[in-house]
Amino acid sequence: MPDPICPLCQRPIPPDARQSLHHLVPKLKGGKGGPTVLLHQICHNEIHATLTEAELARDYHTIDALRGHPRLAKFIAWVGKRPPGFHSKTPGARRKR
Repeated sequence: MPDPICPLCQRPIPPDARQSLHHLVPKLKGGKGGPTVLLHQICHNEIHATLTEAELARDYHTIDALRGHPRLAKFIAWVGKRPPGFHSKTPGARRKR
């Protein structure tokens, strides 16, 4: 079976890659039990370093919206040149809830 594809960066997620589930609507904003997507951990970290929980719930609760955010679009272009299992520390603190 082929590796799942990260919906944010469109790269495969190998079994040994760091990965996690992202709630499209944050759990704290009513998304508990809502839709989730499997992402590379680095992609998930970048989402939460870029956007607050309120912004995610209000404006960025779809993959298309996330991919259209200017900082995330820049990140996607950068990480797209890296191997599928690539991980590094995300600069900056996680945004406030």
